[in-house]
Amino acid sequence: MRNQISDKAFFISNETKLKLTLPTGSIIQFKSAEKPDNLFGDDVYAAVFDEFTRAREEAWHALRSTLSATGGKCKLIGNVKGKANWGHRIGQRAKAGEIGYRYFKITAWDAVREGLLTAEEVNQAQRDLPESVFKELYLAEASEEGSNPFGLNHIQKCLKPISGLPAVCFGIDLAKAVDWTVIIGLDRNRQVCHLDRFQKDWGQTEGEIERLPQVPTLIDSTGVGDPIVESLQRKKQGVTGLKFTSTSKQQLMEGLAKAIQDGSIAFTEACRDELESFEFDYTRTGVTYSAPQGLHDDIVCALALVNKAFLHSSRLGIYSIA
Repeated sequence: MRNQISDKAFFISNETKLKLTLPTGSIIQFKSAEKPDNLFGDDVYAAVFDEFTRAREEAWHALRSTLSATGGKCKLIGNVKGKANWGHRIGQRAKAGEIGYRYFKITAWDAVREGLLTAEEVNQAQRDLPESVFKELYLAEASEEGSNPFGLNHIQKCLKPISGLPAVCFGIDLAKAVDWTVIIGLDRNRQVCHLDRFQKDWGQTEGEIERLPQVPTLIDSTGVGDPIVESLQRKKQGVTGLKFTSTSKQQLMEGLAKAIQDGSIAFTEACRDELESFEFDYTRTGVTYSAPQGLHDDIVCALALVNKAFLHSSRLGIYSIA
C-alpha cells in the first residue's frame, strides 16, 4: 500500500508493526488472523477481512468485538469454500436481507465484463479445473460438504471393461496397516488395463512390483513406502515416489476429478465403489480427501497416482496417445 501513495510524507509508516499513521492521527494497521487472540484490542472504526473463509471463526469473533463500541463496519472478502464454512453462513444471512448486512456476489464473468480477466482465461480455467473447484473459485457457487469430488454421473460415464492393451504407466498405493496394496496400469488410451489388489508382506509386495513391465511407475512413498521405493529404484528404471501431504493429495485428487469429469480416463466396475464413496471436506487449512470411516481408498489413490504418471509421461512424449 505504501508504494501506491506517491507523497511519502503523507503518512508515517512503522513496518515492524505493519502500521500507517495518517496526518489526522488515524491509524491503518494490517494484522494476521492466524492467531485470533491478536485481533483483540483497540476499538476499530472500520475493517476489511480479506480471505475470511480461510480463517478461523474465532478470528471473526475477535474482530467483531472491536467494532462494537464504534459501530464500525466490516467488509468481508473471500472465495466460496463449501456450505459448512462459517463464512458461507454469514453470506446466507446477508443474502436473505438480514438487517445490518449487505451481500455482493462477484464472479469471473463480472471480471471479464470489467476487463480484468479475459473470457479465454476463464474458459481455459473451466477446462483445467475440476467442476466443483471451478464453480467455487470462479462462479462463487458453494459445494456440499462431504460430497463426492468426482460426480456420480461422471463416474458412471467412465466405466469400461478392462483393456487388453499393454500398460504404459502404473500407479501404486502401498498397504498401510489393514489396507491393501493396489497396482493400476493405464494403456495408451488412458484406460485401465491392469488392476491388482492384495495384502502381502513387504518382500512379496516388492517382488510383485519388480515383475511389472519397465514403464513409468508412480508409488506412494509416504512413511514405510519410502525405503521400498528406494529399493525398487535400485532395481528398476522409471520408478518415482510421491509423499502424500494434504497439498499433494489434494492436487492428485483434483487431477483425477478433472480426468473423470471430462471423460478422458476409463476404469472398470472394480473401481466404482471406492470412487463413489470417496468424500471431500473443507477444513481451515484446506480441502481433505478420504474414504468414509471404515472404508478403503486404496483404489482411488492408485488411480490418482497412475493418472498423474500418465499425464507426466505424455507431456514428456514418452508415448503417444491414440
